Amino acid sequence: MTDPELDALARRLGDTLAARGWRLATAESCTGGGIAAAVTAIGGSSAWFERGFVTYSNEAKTDMLGVSPQTLAAHGAVSEATVREMAEGALGRSRAEISIAVSGIAGPSGGSAAKPVGTVCLGWAAKGQPSRSETLHFAGDREAVRRQTVLRALRILIELAA
Repeated sequence: MTDPELDALARRLGDTLAARGWRLATAESCTGGGIAAAVTAIGGSSAWFERGFVTYSNEAKTDMLGVSPQTLAAHGAVSEATVREMAEGALGRSRAEISIAVSGIAGPSGGSAAKPVGTVCLGWAAKGQPSRSETLHFAGDREAVRRQTVLRALRILIELAA
């Protein structure tokens, strides 16, 4: 089943990246590769999608992306500090010029008073620029939280690459 909104954003991102000659790397936790799936659903995406990392566990974040165990211990996996390190790690461990990272609590369980279900942190980086991040709170079930996260990630990337 296709999602017209995701497809349109992924196509727009691809056009924007291709125009700049940039490639994308993704580092995903709560979306489980959903951003990579959205962009690789677009024909010709091999010209601008470099690679994706699905780092669901803390160990994977450390092993594959170089996220500091100290950052994870101090801030948790769902934190802006962690997703900035994930985005930086994705750039450093790929041939991409731009990256996006996500970590969150999609539910239905796993939330807390401080970080309820629907809490998602996004981090992004581009070569030669400082990494940035944001924390959002999405409503809905697991599928809705994941979809909203992918949509927001694509919009951030379009803006960053423009």
